[in-house]
Amino acid sequence: MPEMKLPNADHPITITATPRRVRGLFNGHTIVDSAGALTLKEASYKAVQYIPRGDVSMEFLHRTEHRTYCPYKGYASYFSLVMDGEIVENAVWSYEDPYPAMAAIAGALAFYPNHVEIYELDEAPAAISPDQVILHTDSGSGRSQRDHWPKTVTGPEDETPLSR
Repeated sequence: MPEMKLPNADHPITITATPRRVRGLFNGHTIVDSAGALTLKEASYKAVQYIPRGDVSMEFLHRTEHRTYCPYKGYASYFSLVMDGEIVENAVWSYEDPYPAMAAIAGALAFYPNHVEIYELDEAPAAISPDQVILHTDSGSGRSQRDHWPKTVTGPEDETPLSR
């Protein structure tokens, strides 16, 4: 069995709750939307977001046979992304049964940034009331769409009947 290492001062690893909601885009489609992401920061590597599976559109992920090993986290399983006829092999990984020191990321998914753009939202999207939509789609003189814009085209009801 491979050697298991514990994070230490020479190789620190921290796992913290991501303070903001995160989203992930693949080919312009949102496939991640999570308020429960974890940020793993390992030594001098760039921080990685680990996303609960329930917050990922799993229908676009397909498990592969690929596996890798990290002496601090254990074995990682991989998934390919399949969407709109495009296949990106091994673009997603997961430590399904990590070493005890990394138990917080068990089963969560991480994405290679060159395939899936993971970003934090500044704030939760504000609910839009119907009044706000109406105010922006009427003529600007009131709160309803009864004040229509002037017609820019004519229809059959606007034409005079042909005389014989």
